[in-house]
Amino acid sequence: MSQPFSTAALVPAGNFRRLKQLGLLLAGTAILTVSSQLSVPLWPVPVTMQTLAVLMIGALYGWRLGSLTVVAWLLEAALGLPVLAGGKSGLAAFAGPTAGFLFAFPLGAALAGWLVERGWDGTRPLRAFCGLFFCSTLMLLLGGAWLATLAGPAKAWLLGVQPFVLGDVLKSALGASTLTLWSALRVRRAAKRPRTD
Repeated sequence: MSQPFSTAALVPAGNFRRLKQLGLLLAGTAILTVSSQLSVPLWPVPVTMQTLAVLMIGALYGWRLGSLTVVAWLLEAALGLPVLAGGKSGLAAFAGPTAGFLFAFPLGAALAGWLVERGWDGTRPLRAFCGLFFCSTLMLLLGGAWLATLAGPAKAWLLGVQPFVLGDVLKSALGASTLTLWSALRVRRAAKRPRTD
């Protein structure tokens, strides 16, 4: 009797897991790149969907793979690939007004993943919202702190923090809704699996 075709049969289990993680990492950097291009051009920091993408990658991938994915995306930018907002790239992006936000992204992804792994997930939508908003606020404050060193605290608050608070509330709500839907789909999928006992 022949076995059904499966890529798992072609690749040993440990290698299959690594290939899956590599695929997720590459997909994540592509999602971050696309989300960076969806922007409203404000100065000195544009409003993009990349904050939501950073949070969701951390929340869905887990803290390790999520933060590694964001670091890989930032390395792509540093190497000159046009993956940041407005197609920006290169080392100059890591010294300009948005640098603090860029450096905060891996931390935000790691924290979002860590919180989800500890129950701040879609099974508890309000906790998911609060966790994502906390991560988003942390990234916003770290980015604003960097901007304050370049432009002064008052200007950093007015241009780099305050205009983004409402957007972060909305992105956190969208993220919590996504996690709730993801959680419901996982429960439904688990219920459809045949029992093995």
